[in-house]
Amino acid sequence: MTAFSDHRKTHPAAFRLSETLREAGFEVLFAGGCVRDWLLGRAPKDIDLASDATPDQVEALFERTHALGKAFGVIQVMMGEEAFEVTTFRRDLDYTDGRRPAGIEPSSPEEDARRRDFTINGLFLDPFSGEVIDFVGGQADLNHGVIRAIGDPAERFREDHLRMLRAVRFAAVLGFEIEPETRKAIRARAGDLGRISVERIRVEFVRLLTESARPGDALELLEACGLLEVILPEFLALKGCEQPPEWHPEGDVWTHTVMMLNSLQTPSARLALGVLLHDIGKPATRTVDADGRIRFMGHAQVGARMADRWMRKMKFSNALREEVTGLVDRHMNFMNVKQMREATRKRMVASPVIGDELELHRVDCLCSNGITES
Repeated sequence: MTAFSDHRKTHPAAFRLSETLREAGFEVLFAGGCVRDWLLGRAPKDIDLASDATPDQVEALFERTHALGKAFGVIQVMMGEEAFEVTTFRRDLDYTDGRRPAGIEPSSPEEDARRRDFTINGLFLDPFSGEVIDFVGGQADLNHGVIRAIGDPAERFREDHLRMLRAVRFAAVLGFEIEPETRKAIRARAGDLGRISVERIRVEFVRLLTESARPGDALELLEACGLLEVILPEFLALKGCEQPPEWHPEGDVWTHTVMMLNSLQTPSARLALGVLLHDIGKPATRTVDADGRIRFMGHAQVGARMADRWMRKMKFSNALREEVTGLVDRHMNFMNVKQMREATRKRMVASPVIGDELELHRVDCLCSNGITES
């Protein structure tokens, strides 16, 4: 863990906010993901705080606040240009929609920790002493690289179905293993993921593809947990879809795509989705000649239409959808670059997404026959 004094230097606004709450007589702790990331030596994306101050009391203390989740005890506090969420220690009432509780009640820090999703996200840190406060065994699971639901896994996933997808994302991004009972519960309740909004699923899925060190392995974990068939069932057809061995010695279309995803380094959403979907049309276009030759005539164009339908269903922005389907549609064009007219090549190079087109082509070649010369 980075020295506690370093956190004060790098996040002074968060500590000023904490001091304001304490000077007003309230208890305050750093909570959740930022504590996890600090303990792992990672820079947190957000810093959240938990306190016994009520939302009204938080609003009264600070000049610039937003009641983004006041009904659930959450107030956003602006400190300069930085935004922080301050949540009242709470106990959640019953969940009825697979997303959020019907209501909340004030609670102790321990009760607050036990309502959270995974042990590694149930940690608190005292802003003044630097002490880690662990009611749920999160430090041990961090040390052992384990994603474990707090309490009964089935109950945690019944409360909020998106937690199943988050478990896979945390495992993939952190390089952790999902604890067996937690994984078993995900597999058992995987179908529930389809009950929540596609927008929430889309955000988590894109983060999984763009933040994982090995997105292909993350995709395989999604499939093993039964979640991929809810998110992108068309992709399952890639398993067992054999390819010409002289061009694809690596194996079927699934293996090829997984290898390509694993070869990406911090990809943009556009590139990650382009790689994911580039051969989605192969199963639908696969034919075998009388001499045993395997063909996929028009798979890029068929795949672009399939990608378009899926991205519309998942409510991606029109701009991203058009860019990704363009990558899929054109990903075979580099094969014929030497035969193209010069004007055609110039138009190709002038594409605003040419960088991603070239990278998709590069990893496509590297993860098949290894020939990168056109």
